Amino acid sequence: MFIDTHAHLFFENFKEDVDEVIQRAKDNGVDFIVVPATDIKTAKEAITLAEKYEQIYATVGIHPHDTKEWNESLLFEIEELAKHPKVVAIGEIGLDYYYDFSPQDQQIKAFKSQLDLATKLQLPVVIHNRDSDGDMMDIIQSYCGTGLKAQFHCYNGSLSDALEFMKMNHFISFTGNITFKKSDGLREILSHIDLNHLMLETDSPFMTPVPFRGKRNEPSYVSYVAQQVADVHKISMEEVGRITSLNAFRFFGIGKAPKTSFTYLLGNSLYINVTNRCNADCTFCRRKEDPFLHGYNLGMTKSEEPTSDIYIKEIGDPSKYDEVVFCGYGEPTIRWDVVKEVAKYVKANGGKTRINTNGHGNIINKRDITPEMKDIIDVVSISFNSFDSKQYSELMRVSEDHFDEMKKFAGLAKSYVKKVVMSVVSLDEVEIEKSRKVVEDEIGVEFRVRHYF
Repeated sequence: MFIDTHAHLFFENFKEDVDEVIQRAKDNGVDFIVVPATDIKTAKEAITLAEKYEQIYATVGIHPHDTKEWNESLLFEIEELAKHPKVVAIGEIGLDYYYDFSPQDQQIKAFKSQLDLATKLQLPVVIHNRDSDGDMMDIIQSYCGTGLKAQFHCYNGSLSDALEFMKMNHFISFTGNITFKKSDGLREILSHIDLNHLMLETDSPFMTPVPFRGKRNEPSYVSYVAQQVADVHKISMEEVGRITSLNAFRFFGIGKAPKTSFTYLLGNSLYINVTNRCNADCTFCRRKEDPFLHGYNLGMTKSEEPTSDIYIKEIGDPSKYDEVVFCGYGEPTIRWDVVKEVAKYVKANGGKTRINTNGHGNIINKRDITPEMKDIIDVVSISFNSFDSKQYSELMRVSEDHFDEMKKFAGLAKSYVKKVVMSVVSLDEVEIEKSRKVVEDEIGVEFRVRHYF
């Protein structure tokens, strides 16, 4: 159910009872444990643990505390250790200006060298960051476009930095510190962390959660971190386990991806995974390389696309949901006939419907499909993306004429559905207020901003 992505089980205070510690973790629903090294010695110890216990994996790297004597020859040792099949990342690496056990220039040199090694080996990195936010952000931003994947463990930075890391497709994890009485600030940050970018950890033997503060931390306590996540995000423990375990698979490759979900529940809305196919190829869309969302696998080939009766069977009684949403990672109007059939069933049985679309349905179907929405689609949500046709074309990788067709589609749909909403993604290059003005004043529909992670 859970994966503890950060537990230093090679510490001396685990030497006498590590077997019992691992068994307790298993008994408490911990499927896998990642043991991150802090130097060459502990890297070898972590690998030994991984070899002995099926559910343990290791990372290898030099912690910033131990970079005082850093030299580039250490990279060869780390690279050799990283070849072990149960080594899943480079780490724990990073910067720590709080303790300053190593000179800052040495920390930066070691950090960058290990980041370079990780990108070379195509391995993710586990990052330690304390009181070094400025340098950390500058360095991580410089690796954009390299394929670097990072986990910012035991997160204690700012919300703005966390949002920026998520925009770069990195991951955040918190320890037992989010259970402490005086950690309201951390819990506030946690409330803004997109669940698609969240993992669980204990940082054992440190950061012991309430109610065990003052005692040695261990992986079995990861459920207390999970419970705090559940409380803050107002979801179930089962959802926390499903979401964070899939995130660990996406990041470390531990475990396996779940089967494709044809329908998936977000809040009390049921989403219909219509297709992964799309006539556009948006620069911000991850449907090809990362088709996962909140613990669900939405990846689907054309041959795997279900018929309408399969969707209808999974929906059951549609009136128990706030709405049934035709969505997925592709463009649902590509399968408009299937959408119509399922939507008719939903409406005939007391449900509400929404379709999330790029607004190219008339182009795709070579006819005006908006009249066919009457009485079967309640809300149409359209990706507006930009007020400027050239930028729209560049973002979505379609010809500029699609911009006017999308706006025309929105105007036509107003006559047949209860509500039309048009949205933009919060990318730095998108001018939100100019987009809002076009949507509200020119097209005359509701405007929304979608956060980009």
